[in-house]
Amino acid sequence: MKAITNEKLIKRNGRLGQIATFSGLLVLVGGMFVSFRYPSFSAFAWVALLIGFALSQIGLYFGNRWGRRPRPDELIDQGLKGLSDQYSIFHYSSPAAHLLVGPSGLWVIMPVHQIGKIVYEKGRWKQKGGSFMQRYLRIFAQEGLGRPDVEVSSEVESVSRFLKKNIPEETIPDPHPVLVFTSERAELEVENAPLLTIPMKKLKETVRKSAKENPIPPLLLAQINELLA
Repeated sequence: MKAITNEKLIKRNGRLGQIATFSGLLVLVGGMFVSFRYPSFSAFAWVALLIGFALSQIGLYFGNRWGRRPRPDELIDQGLKGLSDQYSIFHYSSPAAHLLVGPSGLWVIMPVHQIGKIVYEKGRWKQKGGSFMQRYLRIFAQEGLGRPDVEVSSEVESVSRFLKKNIPEETIPDPHPVLVFTSERAELEVENAPLLTIPMKKLKETVRKSAKENPIPPLLLAQINELLA
């Protein structure tokens, strides 16, 4: 498998995450100091605490994607290791953050980092249970699940729009959206999820199975790779 990775973007965003995290910590400490040392300035202290928390969340967002090792792109590469050279994975260099192109078609991969019990019920993603430490991490050191199905659907639309500008619409394969939980500590109960949701260990097997059932024509595959490259 060939990996095409935007190293410049990774380096830049990793640095931004470090700056935001450090700045947030300084503002939080400053706000706490003011609240204890100068009680009459409590309003200023609360504003500082809110700003500091916001900066720390920005740092967490950037850090999880571009600062922490192994990064999501590295985990995806590991999970797909062993695929033939007919496959190419584009990290941060295509209309989707992580786009796999190969005989099995187009795969828009959305890595999800959360741990614990993950369920999809009544149209919502939830994390349930876990130890006290896991619940603490969910609040202060981990992003919320949010709506990953909406995020990946937006990326699928971006890929389709890009291809339609350059390839006859009737020949374009529909991209496969897939949520991939990267942590082995994620316990999935997502039978009712609106799209394919799997652990990382099942990603390569899923891709290979699709190639046997509905392969993409080699000429079309070459055309798509040329456009993305």
